[in-house]
Amino acid sequence: MGRGSYTARDWERLRTARKITSDSSAENLFKNTQMLDKFNPKFISVRESRDNDEHPNSTPIAIGVDVTGSMGYLSEEIIKNSLNELMKKLYASNVIPDPQLMFAAIGDAEEDDAPLQVTQFESDIRIAEQLLELWLEGRGGDTPEDYALFWYFLAKHTDTDSMKKRGRKGFAFTIGDAPNHPSLSNNAIKKIFNDDVQGDLKETEIIEETLKSYELFHINISTRSEITVIDGRTINVPRECVFLLPELIISVICKVKGLNAADILGDLTPDVTKRLNRMMGSIII
Repeated sequence: MGRGSYTARDWERLRTARKITSDSSAENLFKNTQMLDKFNPKFISVRESRDNDEHPNSTPIAIGVDVTGSMGYLSEEIIKNSLNELMKKLYASNVIPDPQLMFAAIGDAEEDDAPLQVTQFESDIRIAEQLLELWLEGRGGDTPEDYALFWYFLAKHTDTDSMKKRGRKGFAFTIGDAPNHPSLSNNAIKKIFNDDVQGDLKETEIIEETLKSYELFHINISTRSEITVIDGRTINVPRECVFLLPELIISVICKVKGLNAADILGDLTPDVTKRLNRMMGSIII
């Protein structure tokens, strides 16, 4: 996977074909009413981000989105606006070489029929096509959540040339509005991944393992209060600033790489710059 390049023309074709408008709701956009086997981690031994002749320096970017309860609006925002803007800005800025994106829908390990769904790593419009095939189950508990499902998948079930060939970590983000459960039970791991582990895994253990291969961050949509999910790597974002997710993700990448985000993003309004600086203030690399 990971061939091709993302273009605005392909996005417009998809928008037209799927009748995506500014008024489209999550229910209109995400039609599936059950998880497809191709996104079920129980049937996925590994997701690969590989170099190819078009993209010789592949860089994986993995984004996991909480789809429990009332978080459908976030998936709606991503498919209508943020994904297109993020891909355009990644290619235009060249802040990282040859980006390959993966998306995941994160649910509740105990209550959901589809607690985790994971796409392929893609470089072109196929990432949007796969995103639209995910099932927004919309159940799960109110709090805490199970972002650790995606962290575990990244640590144990992905293989990237960026790390294998060049020793360079990928980038991973989880996005939600609640804290994470303090541990992931071995029963849940067996049920969801068909993996056998000895005992429950602590949240901190999974984060530590994921950080070996990914620069991992959590974006907390602070509808209630600021929450720390990953020490030094939690970004609290007011819900009214969700539209700035593309700029925020690129700003985080710039910080990791020691780049000036303003040089990469170009001219931003003073208000946007102020908001980004405020959100980025809690990051410690």
